Amino acid sequence: MLKTKVAVLLATGLLASCVEAQNTEANIKKALEPRLGGAKIESVRETPYGGLYEVRVAGDILYTDKKGDYLFIGRVYDTKTSTDLTSARIEEINKIKFSDLPLELALKQVKGNGKRVIAVFEDPNCGYCKRLRQTTLKEIDNVTIYTFMYNILSEDSFVKSKNIWCAPDRVKALDEWMINGKVPPSTPAACESPNDKVLALGQKLRINGTPAIFFTDGSRIPGAIDLKSLEAKLATIK
Repeated sequence: MLKTKVAVLLATGLLASCVEAQNTEANIKKALEPRLGGAKIESVRETPYGGLYEVRVAGDILYTDKKGDYLFIGRVYDTKTSTDLTSARIEEINKIKFSDLPLELALKQVKGNGKRVIAVFEDPNCGYCKRLRQTTLKEIDNVTIYTFMYNILSEDSFVKSKNIWCAPDRVKALDEWMINGKVPPSTPAACESPNDKVLALGQKLRINGTPAIFFTDGSRIPGAIDLKSLEAKLATIK
């Protein structure tokens, strides 16, 4: 009998806690969404620090109080470990399932034994992408690189990507342009490219800039990276 009463009390407490959490989330959304310029709040989550609530918006994290009266934009650090808790959380929520990437839409380049695998989203007119390919990706070995041509800078990006995709040797055409500045020759209009599908994929993955590098553990690095840092990152992946 006692066990039954305890179970009922626990269940009642959990239910009340869930209802309170739902009400808090609804109140925060109601208070903040009209002030976010049309952006939608994806989720609200109580944090274990400072009485703050985590507010997820477009893959980013903001913080607020329980009533949504105040908005905090910035990073939260653990002063004992100097850990950037915000960055760690953003990396966690933005992880992907690498095996779900449609690799048939990407250019495949195998270097050395190709055992390590990365996927890179690049715009052919992106200066940082060119720098990444001229240095880090040119120098690294024993890796398979899947390159998704993610055209977000201009209409010309779509043209160059299509011509690269339709070239007899896609990887060579990509490197000729990105490394040597040799414009890929025009291809017949009948040749189809996955440009639109890759654009939709990148938007789904919330890729807001190029380059963006994805790893088999689902994590990502936005922006260009040097060889030493890339090797260090790959060494952490089982």
